[in-house]
Amino acid sequence: MPKVSAAYLAARRRQILDAAAACFARDGFHRTSMQDIVRESGISAGLVYRYFAGKDDVIAAIVGEWHDQRQIFATGGVDERVAAYLDYLRSVGDPESAARLRLGVQIWAEAVRNPRIRELSRRNVDDPRAAVAAVLRTLPLAPGLDPDALARVLIAVYQGLLVQTVWDDGVDNAAYVGTVEALLGALIRSGPPSAPR
Repeated sequence: MPKVSAAYLAARRRQILDAAAACFARDGFHRTSMQDIVRESGISAGLVYRYFAGKDDVIAAIVGEWHDQRQIFATGGVDERVAAYLDYLRSVGDPESAARLRLGVQIWAEAVRNPRIRELSRRNVDDPRAAVAAVLRTLPLAPGLDPDALARVLIAVYQGLLVQTVWDDGVDNAAYVGTVEALLGALIRSGPPSAPR
């Protein structure tokens, strides 16, 4: 049997994960079977099972990729991180994100039931929270603001927007993001950085 390239293997894996994400967003985790993923991907069942032992492995791979995407908040200066955060909020309003948003809600629900998915999902919150809190500690924040708590609030702002957008087609994303931008401007005062807390 001829050897296949790493690019080919990566493309097949991507094809399976994209098919699974489409199934999960459409039908939910519990109504989607591995056979549904096989059918959606157009790849043989044997090949799908060479990549993933079962549905939980597929879900874990998708959640892991989400973690990698959230690393955008771990680097750059304050202005770059604020811009990346606001762009992330804006992406929630993109009509092409609808399936991704539904999948996100599904993942959060699955994290309540499945310890493996909860652990992976917690990384998707804990790592960006720690990175953002570290930056906030170097800034002249308004009095009384705890950097770690503020980082959690910023994550909750994203989570809340995502849930509201999934439930309500009338959410004004531009107004929401503009308000968040104004709030950030009020919370982060200009001036020399304060001593680390």
